[in-house]
Amino acid sequence: MKQMSNEGKVLEVDIKHEMKKCYIDYAMSVIVGRALPDVRDGLKPVHRRILYSMYELGLYPDKGYRKCARIVGDVLGKYHPHGDSSVYDALVRMAQDFSIRYTLVDGHGNFGSVDGDSAAAMRYTEAKMSKIAVEMLRDINKNTVDFIPNFDGSEKEPLVVPSRFPNLLVNGSAGIAVGMATNIPPHNLGEVIDGIDMIIENPDVTILELMTKIKGPDFPTSGIILGTAGIREAYETGRGRIIVRAKADIEEEKGRHRIIVTELPYQVNKAKLIENMADLVKEKKIDGISDLRDESDRDGMRIVIEIKRDSNPNIVLNQLYKHTKMQDTFGVIMIALVNNEPQTLNLKQILVHYLNFQKEVIRRRTQFELDKALARAHILEGLRIALDHIDEVINLIRSSKNTEVARTGLMEKFSLSEKQAQAILDMRLQRLTGLEREKIEKEYSELIKTIAHLRDILANEELVLNIIKEELMEIKNKYGDDRRTEIQKNANEINIEDLIQEEEVVITLTKSGYIKRISADTYSSQKRGGKGIQAMTTKEDDFVERVVVTSTHSNLLFFTNLGRVYRIKAYEIPDAGRTAKGTNVVNLIPLNPNENVKEVIPIRGKIEEGYLIMATKRGIIKKTLLKEFSSIRKNGLIAINLREGDELLKVKVTRGDADILIVTRNGYSIRFSEKDIRHMGRTATGVKAITLRKGDIAVSMDIIVENEYVLIVSENGFGKRTPVSEYTLQRRGGKGIITYKVAEKTGKIVSARVVKDSDEVMLINSSNTAIRICASDISVTSRNAMGVTLMKTNKGEKVLAITKINNEDEINEIDNEDEIDKIGEINEVSTDK
Repeated sequence: MKQMSNEGKVLEVDIKHEMKKCYIDYAMSVIVGRALPDVRDGLKPVHRRILYSMYELGLYPDKGYRKCARIVGDVLGKYHPHGDSSVYDALVRMAQDFSIRYTLVDGHGNFGSVDGDSAAAMRYTEAKMSKIAVEMLRDINKNTVDFIPNFDGSEKEPLVVPSRFPNLLVNGSAGIAVGMATNIPPHNLGEVIDGIDMIIENPDVTILELMTKIKGPDFPTSGIILGTAGIREAYETGRGRIIVRAKADIEEEKGRHRIIVTELPYQVNKAKLIENMADLVKEKKIDGISDLRDESDRDGMRIVIEIKRDSNPNIVLNQLYKHTKMQDTFGVIMIALVNNEPQTLNLKQILVHYLNFQKEVIRRRTQFELDKALARAHILEGLRIALDHIDEVINLIRSSKNTEVARTGLMEKFSLSEKQAQAILDMRLQRLTGLEREKIEKEYSELIKTIAHLRDILANEELVLNIIKEELMEIKNKYGDDRRTEIQKNANEINIEDLIQEEEVVITLTKSGYIKRISADTYSSQKRGGKGIQAMTTKEDDFVERVVVTSTHSNLLFFTNLGRVYRIKAYEIPDAGRTAKGTNVVNLIPLNPNENVKEVIPIRGKIEEGYLIMATKRGIIKKTLLKEFSSIRKNGLIAINLREGDELLKVKVTRGDADILIVTRNGYSIRFSEKDIRHMGRTATGVKAITLRKGDIAVSMDIIVENEYVLIVSENGFGKRTPVSEYTLQRRGGKGIITYKVAEKTGKIVSARVVKDSDEVMLINSSNTAIRICASDISVTSRNAMGVTLMKTNKGEKVLAITKINNEDEINEIDNEDEIDKIGEINEVSTDK
């Protein structure tokens, strides 16, 4: 046999072309296979392989730890044919709570420190998956992602993991590729999930609107971000520079000052920082420091900088910011792989790519579950046929020579598939009992419902989005925490609020908790008795319950039926079309399952004077200083301590000397002076406002303004105005007087408001139709009259909510000092002059 040889053969190539080709191949290998994260799960291949190996090894949070050397060996041998140090270094970083915002690895042993100490050798340390890491791999066994062969074709590895939370933004990523680099900062889990919810509710949401939810990066080492200009640039273009400062407080003790540093900028080495400070003092670049020491311990970071007696601590602190890493710049470069191609992405693009990926994950999971359900239903159908003809089946099996003959006979006689026939042959005799037969029928019935539900999901994208929202909200509630990094306003910058156009808006809130804002100009004035325009589209069993007219820059206080209060900005409520459903209020404030909003109070600025008057359905009233609500935590505050079975009804703001009117459902009212109520703390219960008759409840509480009118509106659209002079002043706690002639024609009273001629009122009925009419168009009658038709109602329709719009002051503002006594006539609080 002639031996073949390449000796003497020369292949001529252009060295320039060959070098270019080889270098591009190498560059793409580094970019795709090592340095850049995937936009879908936010992981580089090495991190993905570590998590998947731990998943295969069963290293769940509720299991024991395993030596890191074993984990690294598994990753190297199966999926990542590179150096062991590259794998171990990546594993260590995923366990460091000062390097990653939400650690994906639960490490046991020495995993390094913020001083730059390296981790112990992998033979000494142990690890397992953290709880949130399980969410990264959840449903991976349900065909949610594609698998590819490993480097030698002996194993399969996931191309991407399901990542049930937006890991790319939540934990960030950093990497240097060839000709490009990525540096994505970590963010707060809850904020990012809220941003995704905004996109689900309104796909046209702007980056500026997203920034009302995603305030900025949230570093694991906390610190302070100076200004929002760099954040906005990074979010809009994918590139930006963010200035991060250490948190430092100046303390005075025995006439001497010292600076206490408790938080550092992200990725700053504490030991090197202190060493740098000491060098600057020795070189006399910073004068005024007498001593420098590190008092950090397991309870937290504490760097103490003693200041000389004759030195200004503020000047020393500014010098430290200027010359050391106590102030650092984080350069944001948001580059990630999109379909294996590196792209520079803005904030919204990252969120949209993640959302599209989650749609695919949910669809593939649903299809997997549907296929599994159909397969099981198919088997159950065969078992049901066998049970219906059990004697024939038994005789056929007994007369068959072997399994193959029996299987074929069953298939031919009962038109069964091979799988059904085999399932019948595998069926145990105990399945023939009546109880077991019932179980089969019950399982089959439930499977049919499950199959129908899964098919609905596959056919309806809105259901897919709802599932994504629900599952993200579960993760937020389970793993979400408060923001660590503070964002301070830079004096030379424009506040985000300054970039939000100030305009009059209508905030609507439905009984089921859907809220939205829309420009007030959308609703045009109509004559009394008109049919109105469609205010919003809701579910069949839902209706608009609260309507507030305010400004986009107002603070909104949300008072709930359980007596708690929450606060958000009006512009944080997503803008929506006139007929849009809006977003659920639980996405904006953390309501409990049995909690719903009963009153929304708009407040502009900070008011130091005045009171909040709260009334309940059982006729209880309470007065509390307004300043007690100046600072409201994320989880809300207790506004009133309710008695069992009672609910909060109305909340008003007063100066302390107003007359209060309470109206009941059956047509009674009482007017009494606010001075009859002593002010109480937030957690107090209150005192009796009116003695209710049997079967009656309070439906409205308002503030009396002289020379104005009490507007009463009933369920069937009747209404009237009565001069407030007809409501005589009584002592608090009485039974009250007749205010409306309730009849079958009119229906019960819905609400009552104090109005003047120039006011307009908006009525909304159970069909979600709204009408806006002038108060002056409504007839003035006595207290015991039924009034006239304000809104035509068809059979089955009821008027459900009313609100007042003050036309003399379109955005109803109140001056803190000299106009708060007029609060009874308007619905917004302000300190702006």
